Amino acid sequence: MTAVVEVRNLTKRYKNTVAVDDVSFDIEENTIYGLLGRNGAGKTTVMSILTAQNFSTSGQVRVFGENPYENARVLSRVCFVRESQKYPEDAMPKHAFKTARLFFPHWDQDLCERLIKDFQLPLDKRIKKLSRGQLSAVGVIIGLASRAEITFFDEPYLGLDAVARQIFYDRLLEDYAEHPRTIVLSSHLIDEVSNLIERVIVIDQGRILMDEETDVIREGAATIVGETGAVEAFIEGREVLHRESLGHVSSITIMGALSREERLRLTEGGLDVAPVSLQQLIVRTTQRAATEAVAAEEGALR
Repeated sequence: MTAVVEVRNLTKRYKNTVAVDDVSFDIEENTIYGLLGRNGAGKTTVMSILTAQNFSTSGQVRVFGENPYENARVLSRVCFVRESQKYPEDAMPKHAFKTARLFFPHWDQDLCERLIKDFQLPLDKRIKKLSRGQLSAVGVIIGLASRAEITFFDEPYLGLDAVARQIFYDRLLEDYAEHPRTIVLSSHLIDEVSNLIERVIVIDQGRILMDEETDVIREGAATIVGETGAVEAFIEGREVLHRESLGHVSSITIMGALSREERLRLTEGGLDVAPVSLQQLIVRTTQRAATEAVAAEEGALR
């Protein structure tokens, strides 16, 4: 695979706050990425730097092999749909789409019009008068109809109800199948988008916690459920992500793929194996990282 984005030792500081802390990663062509993490983790800052809407403090960023800052060759191939997108005071959705059509060389007007109908979006209403969901729909339509070679969606679903979000997911997958490109999707609704994303980058407190294919992540953990003594015996020596107990029954999530022989042992021992949702796994990994960071800080102060 070809990397369309290359990030090396990227750091961004705001006075005494480190928003992005020495991160390095690649984004490959024709892949749907999930850029995941808590509020304030650094996701939007990273995307803003990659799209030349912010500056790094140090490190190197290359998009299509070039520095994106003030680079029309690069920026015409990239679309950034952000939650806080600003529009002119009197702008209407039809104006936003007309401008986007001029800027993006692969713009698909037919797709744009189909999406306008799907989201039931009023074209002649001032954008500042739109509901939160309608404003999000404007961004989603531009992001999909632009057919940019790289599209960043920063929390695109805000204000969209469940039906509208599903329309977005369905249209994204349909169009991606016919017109492959690189899509980076930042979202808090991890389980909702887990079937869309092919690779996950998890960022927390400005650092990369995880950068792996989604299927590999899912296969790399399991939840063992059953009688507490039997579960504890089975997981001995394994890395534990989370544990819960109720009476004599325990549910313990462990890291590491299970072999066929281990699964047979579990069945013979009367234990069950439950899949770990992507959201659970990322939440537990983030919580563990936070706990370890606090412990390390307390140790340094002693």
